[in-house]
Amino acid sequence: MANSNRIGRINDDIQRVLSDRLRQVKDPRVQQGMISVTRVETTGDLRYAKVWLSVLGELNEREFKRGLKSCAGWLRHELGETLSLRYTPELTFELDHSIEYGAKISRMIEQIEEAEGHEEPDSE
Repeated sequence: MANSNRIGRINDDIQRVLSDRLRQVKDPRVQQGMISVTRVETTGDLRYAKVWLSVLGELNEREFKRGLKSCAGWLRHELGETLSLRYTPELTFELDHSIEYGAKISRMIEQIEEAEGHEEPDSE
């Protein structure tokens, strides 16, 4: 079993490689917007990796996930070619909605501030 520092470095390496390779995927189901790999978590035995993706733009989530599943083997092969690991982790993908959620909260705060700015102060 790998130690936590090594797993952290491997997670960073996987994130870097996948970020680059996802730009090379030609499947239109995957290329629906700007894709960012936000986080990677690898199991202690380095056999499985969960990859969180954030997509900027309109997204058909079902088709996007099908496209990712379709190209997962190629992405895993590319990881194996790039990284020197005994086992190339099996990849699973999750959508990360945190950036989207943060943008929504920011818009709500701006609307509240704008509404408060238009109110006239009470004079007594």
